Amino acid sequence: MNVLVLGSGGREHTFAWKISQSQHCENLFVAPGNSGTESIATNLKVSVNDFLGIKKVVQKNRIDMVVVGPEAPLVNGIHDFFLNDKDLKKVSVIGPQKAAAKLEGSKEFAKKFLIKHNIPTAAYESFKPNQIIDGYKFLESLSPPYVLKADGLASGKGVLIIDNLDKAKKELKSMLLESKFGLASKKVVIEEFLDGIELSCFVLTDGKDYKVLPTAKDYKRIGEGDTGLNTGGMGAISPVPFIDDSLLSKIETRIIKPTVEGLKTDRLPYKGFIFIGLIVVNNEPMVIEYNVRMGDPETEAVLPRLETDLMEIFISIRDQNLKYVNLKINPKSAATVVLVSGGYPEEYEKGKEISGLEAVNNVLVFHAGAENHNGKVVTSGGRVIAVTGFGNGFKEALIKSYAAVSKISFEGMNYRPDLGFDL
Repeated sequence: MNVLVLGSGGREHTFAWKISQSQHCENLFVAPGNSGTESIATNLKVSVNDFLGIKKVVQKNRIDMVVVGPEAPLVNGIHDFFLNDKDLKKVSVIGPQKAAAKLEGSKEFAKKFLIKHNIPTAAYESFKPNQIIDGYKFLESLSPPYVLKADGLASGKGVLIIDNLDKAKKELKSMLLESKFGLASKKVVIEEFLDGIELSCFVLTDGKDYKVLPTAKDYKRIGEGDTGLNTGGMGAISPVPFIDDSLLSKIETRIIKPTVEGLKTDRLPYKGFIFIGLIVVNNEPMVIEYNVRMGDPETEAVLPRLETDLMEIFISIRDQNLKYVNLKINPKSAATVVLVSGGYPEEYEKGKEISGLEAVNNVLVFHAGAENHNGKVVTSGGRVIAVTGFGNGFKEALIKSYAAVSKISFEGMNYRPDLGFDL
């Protein structure tokens, strides 16, 4: 099969790395890709949201399957675009259709889905610009801290957790009336704060059945001890060491099964990954959010532990016989450390030469915001490189990851030196 992966981050490099190992993959393409995917696939200069451009490269390269990495094209309806085009409808797409992708595209839609299907989640209300006074009153009815979420897509940065009521009101005004997160915050969901420990659960579904991938925990804040601004993700650990069989059973029974059944009941067509953001409160799992694709950087910690041929899984999703697939998981722990540009997640410079990559061994190095420029690998984004080490337990895995990180450098390089501090 000829396979196209859409995206340009560490997640997509990981997908490409895994797919390239499959006997089912004849030719592999990534659009637009990065300096890492360039070494194992053919990069194509087309945007993930340029559906007509994607159609051209799919036809030109006789693509049989498209694996969608990021959320935006899914929310924008790329799966539907393929199904509704007579030239493309036979091409398989891994990712939900637009109606189901709304689980990530709208926080309010997701909350309504959760409550309808009796899946545990925080109490909430949603507000539009003309309801800002009602929003203030709702904030006054809550105890701090206050959780404000942009309803739409905001690249993982549209969630604010604020301790002070006056500041929460100010931020609500900034989101609703001053477009702090653009169109994403034309509606804002305000939630009760849940105090617990977060983790990520990943599910594969073919629309009928499901399989559960290894759990992971990611670290969103830029600073040590989970301080500072939210980022797209500074690192991840898989599996989550505090999860036992009892908690896993609760997650599957109370959250995963009713989610998959809810998709069927509500006729939300879904073939792909469901990423369930969870918080465990007093040993009880609750849903924070849904994402309709794999997480980044969780992918870089989870997929390397998967020993089953990824293309065989995708083919089974296409053919709706996922229940016959046996997932084989490496028992070792994986720890991913993300190297970011100086200034990220705010303004940062690009084009900084990355050195030391050739000196790294015994780990996996996935490129994200990096590209080849005149024979050199240089920075091209905020999150630049993801380094994944393995070990008997997350501590040993982290030791290997940080040892490799010490060999890599670029001007302004930053990373979290304290991953796993809360475990």
